[in-house]
Amino acid sequence: MDFYEVIKKRTSIKKFKNTPIPDGKLNNIINAAMMSPSWKNKTSYSFIIVDDEQKKNEIAECVLNDTGEAAEALKEAPIVAVVVGDPEDSGKINGKEYYLVDSAIAMEHFILAAANEGYGTCWIASLDENKVKTSLRIPEKYSVVAVTPVGEFAESKSHNEPKDLRDHVYKNYWSMDYSDKKHFAITR
Repeated sequence: MDFYEVIKKRTSIKKFKNTPIPDGKLNNIINAAMMSPSWKNKTSYSFIIVDDEQKKNEIAECVLNDTGEAAEALKEAPIVAVVVGDPEDSGKINGKEYYLVDSAIAMEHFILAAANEGYGTCWIASLDENKVKTSLRIPEKYSVVAVTPVGEFAESKSHNEPKDLRDHVYKNYWSMDYSDKKHFAITR
């Protein structure tokens, strides 16, 4: 699949089929995540791939939202990926902790690779971190950055509307219009 098609295809999915993901496809997704860049190539992140039903249910109980959709998605999907960062194995510059950036980049590689393989994901970061750490036996020094269900779509969902460039992209300095075009469009 063309890279730009992958970006257009990726959207937050919350309804999944429980069809198993073949090892080859899962390995492609994991390898893509592990090729992501990190501060000084420290790779301060790790992934936990969860396919145990009880553990998926425990993670679902850690979601801190009131709609229940994200929790149900974690229960339905055949796999839940958890990205964990090590604050001690990364840098901190001007108050920015780069393990968070590194983990986010790795998770983005993961979800784009999943989209390329034909699977849906949904980035979830509103969690009771201590409960997730207890459930998955994650040592205290690590931080749970985000989780995502991974699986075949059980819903059809189009990508969000394109962003208005005038609200998000500037040229040379703040508030200088980048373009007079209203919407971002991928061109070839």
